[in-house]
Amino acid sequence: MSGAGLRVVRAGVLTTVQDLGRPGHAHLGVPRSGALDEPAHRLANRLLGNAERAATLETTVDGCAVRLTRDAGDERDGGDDAEGAARRTGTGVGTRTGTRTGTGTEAVVTGAPCAVTVDGRPAPWGVPFRVPWGAVLEAGPAERGLRSYVAFAGGVDAEPVLGSRATDLLSGLGPEPLREGTRLRLGDPHGCDSGRDRDAVRKGNRRPEPYRRTDGTPERNGHRPPEHGRTAGLRPAPDAAPWAAPPRELLLPVVHGPRADWFTDGALRTLATGAYRVSADGNRIGLRLEGPVLERSRDGELPSEGIALGALQVPPEGRPVLFLADHPVTGGYPVIGVVPQEALAAAAQAVPGTPVRFMPVSG
Repeated sequence: MSGAGLRVVRAGVLTTVQDLGRPGHAHLGVPRSGALDEPAHRLANRLLGNAERAATLETTVDGCAVRLTRDAGDERDGGDDAEGAARRTGTGVGTRTGTRTGTGTEAVVTGAPCAVTVDGRPAPWGVPFRVPWGAVLEAGPAERGLRSYVAFAGGVDAEPVLGSRATDLLSGLGPEPLREGTRLRLGDPHGCDSGRDRDAVRKGNRRPEPYRRTDGTPERNGHRPPEHGRTAGLRPAPDAAPWAAPPRELLLPVVHGPRADWFTDGALRTLATGAYRVSADGNRIGLRLEGPVLERSRDGELPSEGIALGALQVPPEGRPVLFLADHPVTGGYPVIGVVPQEALAAAAQAVPGTPVRFMPVSG
């Protein structure tokens, strides 16, 4: 069914449209951007039968609330009073995955656990549920972690820029951060450009295989769902979303370089043994850390050079900044090391005050 959309009722501290980003454009000055907790974003799409590239809503700290509309520009809540009331009856847990019908569409919330409601009635976190036309879906404040992901069948259909629908706060590309009254279109779950995993549809809406790391192990948010018995006319029950709570202490592997020689041997020991904490000043660009100063072995500044995702840059005050998805692509402060991408999802969910330790590893 075409013409489905969302109208923002409550935008929260920061809610943005995110997908897997726009890698490969650093030479144009454009960072990758995309979901900070990529495994949670991928999982949300898998649970709905969307392709993993489909866009979701990334909330920060206090969630958001959106109303499902039949038309992205329509003020109506889902039809006349009698029809609308009939459609706003429950959340339909366990309904057919990834579909949109005359009664609404399917959604799921992953990432940081939070209270989920549809028109004020409780809905599950981490399990697909139905949102009737005109109903308000609200993801509440994060109970653990920082960022939740709200996904809909067919994905959020924002205008692509350089092949991505992601909001980039540094470059200003993609949709603006959501605010009250913002309207968004939803993709057609069965359309050729919806991002739907059509292979999963052909297999009777079985979930696509979980995303796996290059070493073959499942992502922390991905697991192989148990095989469900099948009975004629019945479909498997929705998967639940496994999610490891943020650790009490964030242990981040770090590969030294490319400018480790700009720091004293004592600074390298401090990086490996020092007690750092997540600062409240972080954002999608970088995670600022509080803790011991890393002493340089030389003065002056570098000519601007390339900055990678996960770079651990040290500004003049000596406390490191871990660059996340919206990071600048060049910089003149020395980079003492790089945190592998696989560890960045946990970093993105670390709340202010979380203790941080770095563990040197070989590249």
